[in-house]
Order: sequence, then C-alpha cells, then structure tokens
Amino acid sequence: MKITLSKRLLAVVIAILLFLSVLNTYLILEQNRALQDAAHDSTYDYVIFQDGITYKAVNQASGSTEIVSDMASQVINQVLANGNAVYLKPGNYTLTSDVQVYNKLNAKIVSDGASIIGNGHSIIVRGDNYTFSQNNLVSGLIIVNGTLRIENSFGTTVQDMAFVNCSTALELANTATWTEGTTIEDSRFVNFKEGIAFRTPTDNRTGSYIVTASYASSEINHCYFNLIDDSVGISVEPLAEFSDSQVQNVRMWLGENGFIHNQTGIRVDGTMHQTLLSGIVFESFAESPSDLYAISLGATSITPPTLAEGISFLGKWTAKVHNPFSRWIAGVGGVFKQENLRVPIGLNSQYGANETIQIRPLNIASFKPKIQIQGTFIHNETVTVRLRLEFLDNVVSQSVEKSFTNSSALWLDDDDMLKLFPSESVIWAILVDTKVNSASTDASVQISIYGVTT
Repeated sequence: MKITLSKRLLAVVIAILLFLSVLNTYLILEQNRALQDAAHDSTYDYVIFQDGITYKAVNQASGSTEIVSDMASQVINQVLANGNAVYLKPGNYTLTSDVQVYNKLNAKIVSDGASIIGNGHSIIVRGDNYTFSQNNLVSGLIIVNGTLRIENSFGTTVQDMAFVNCSTALELANTATWTEGTTIEDSRFVNFKEGIAFRTPTDNRTGSYIVTASYASSEINHCYFNLIDDSVGISVEPLAEFSDSQVQNVRMWLGENGFIHNQTGIRVDGTMHQTLLSGIVFESFAESPSDLYAISLGATSITPPTLAEGISFLGKWTAKVHNPFSRWIAGVGGVFKQENLRVPIGLNSQYGANETIQIRPLNIASFKPKIQIQGTFIHNETVTVRLRLEFLDNVVSQSVEKSFTNSSALWLDDDDMLKLFPSESVIWAILVDTKVNSASTDASVQISIYGVTT
C-alpha cells in the first residue's frame, strides 16, 4: 500500500527540518564563539607544548600556532619577547641556549611539571635595573642541570620548583642595582654544588665591586635541600647583603648516601644582618663527618643570621656552627657580654657624652652592669656615673646614679635595676654617662654589661 503525505503535513516536516538545521548552525557558531572567548580570557599569552621532536607555541588570543621549532630555547625566547605570560605543558624541554626574561613586569613562566633539561644553560630573569624587572613569577618547573638566575629584579617569586643535578640551582645577582624582595618557596634542591647563591655584587659598567648591594627583604620558605660532598645549601658571598629577611620552615639533609665530606647548610661570607632563621632543621646522617657544618661563618662575614625558635641540629657534626673568626652569634634567648667599655667623663659637674650600648639585631631582655673606677682622686673629688634605659618608644627611664671618691668596682643591685624598669616596654639601648666635680681628673670609668637577648 503506498503512503502519500498530504501537502500540509509535508510542509510541516520541511519546516521542522529547516528549524533543526538553523538551530544546529546556531549551536556550532555559539560553540566557536565560546571557544574564542575562552581563548581571549586565558591567563596566558602563549601555551608551549612538545609535539614529537618539535616544540610549538599557541597564541591564546587567536588560537593559532605561531611558532614551531625543534629548539626549545628558541620557542621560549620568542614567546617571551612577544608576550608576558607563558604556560609550558608537561614534557621535556631541552635548552641549547639561555632563556631570557628581560625587562619584564609581572611576567610569568608557569607549568605543572615541565622538565627543563638545562645542559648547563640558564633561565635568566633580568632587568637593566630593578625598575624594569618587577613582580615576575617562575613556577612549577623541574630544572635539571641548569640554573635559574634573578638579576637586578624586585619582587620575583619562585615557587613549586624542583632543581636536580645542578651545579648552581638558583642564583641572585646584582650587576647594576638591587635584587630585593625575592620569595623562594615550596621548592626542592637535590644533588647540587650550590643550592641558592647570593652573589658578590658587581657593576658591569666599570667591572669593579660596588660598595653596597642588597638582597634584602627576601624570604626562603618551605624548601628542602639534599646536599652532596663539596656543596653548600645557601651561600651568601662576600659583599652580598642578604639582610632583613627570613629563612623559615626549611629542612637540610647532609651526610646522606655515603656523602660525608665538605658540606655546609648555610655559609655566610657576606652579611645576614637581622635575617631571622626559624623552624629550620639541619640533619646530619654521617657517622664520621668531615667538614660538615650546619652554619659556617667565613673570614669576610660581617653579621651572622639571628637564630630564633625551632632551630634543630640533628645527628653528628664537625661543628654545628663553624665560627673560627669568633663572630657574635645572635639568638633569641641568647646571652651576651660587653666588657670594659670606656665612658667619657664630663668636667665641672657636667655629664659627658653617652656611651650607648645596643645588642643589634636583638633587643636586651635582662642585664647586669658592673662599674669600675680607676685612677688617683684629689681631695673632695667625686665621680658620678649615671645609667638610664632608652625604650623602643623613645622614652628614657629615670636614672640610677652612683658616686665614687676612690678607685673601686660596683655591681648594681636589684633595687637599682628595678628603678630603671618601666611598667611595660622593650629595651632599645642602655645609656651611660659620667661627670666629675673638678676641672680635670686622673680618673677613668669603665662599664661591663652581661645579659640575655630577646
């Protein structure tokens, strides 16, 4: 039996087919538009990926593949010249030359585990000076036999990195201005000669050392170091100022796997003035260590770091702190002494200049002073020694005065000390001055201070 559609029914069928066709076309166009919008909304300018033996870079704004090369260095450098934010998909990127992030603000090189096979080459974040290179980010890379160098840059962040089998893993350099405010966090350093190096500053314009160069206000957080023979975890070179900074929640393993010779966790040949160490574990696995030091203070070191809470020295060491040049090691809860400080005597009953005693970079928690008077006194000659405290809010305490008519020594007693103390404050300095009631004197005054820091 033959079935024949009526003209009305046929029209309805055709109309439905046309509607479905239009709807399908609309959905295809809308999908393409959404994909283009997503590309424009990408947080990265380029995505780089490995395709066999070649490397390709896709422009995230246009969606087109712009760069194709069998040399990873060429692709990455060209992308960084054209864009600011680059994502490397997981893969092996073999460098044949250095990669430069040059004069960039807020640049990003980000991955979730791409391996950079350095072959001795470097990724360099560099500015002509720090005003041209600021707030850049390197994150999520595994660098093998290569170096990440940060030079004349401010506020660089290095995070979630792994450095493996590197001669120098991460180095900070000053060749024109400063490299301050660097954050290094959540990273691992394995089998290196230098983990993090703060380089001796140089001025490329003259080829000579510059007087000051700063790596100040930087942080090293949640990092882990596996040392081998002849290696150093963190190195602060001569004239390098890794000051006013923090190293915290770090763990260093030394003397592992039969490596027991010439290993140093932190070596200071410059200064770490007011840089606070906290929550750091130095762990030695060596049974017979040879030149194994958690911290080593060299001949050119100026100020060691400040040891705060949570510092652990586990295992056997040649010395926990190698200090052959007798640098003062500052620590919260540490002890100090300053002996036989000469105090100038003011004549005609007028106090002389203050001898100001400070224990920078720490503050004084408690102390005990000893006054020593020497010399020959004439008839009715009296030397008066005055002690006061200056507090953190610039308030100066009431004074304790002691008078002497002959050579003698005196310790301040508890009543004297309590007279100096306020209700609440922090001691900034101890002020000592003296006077004599004559126009000349043969006497001399010395003070010694013994105390505890905070």
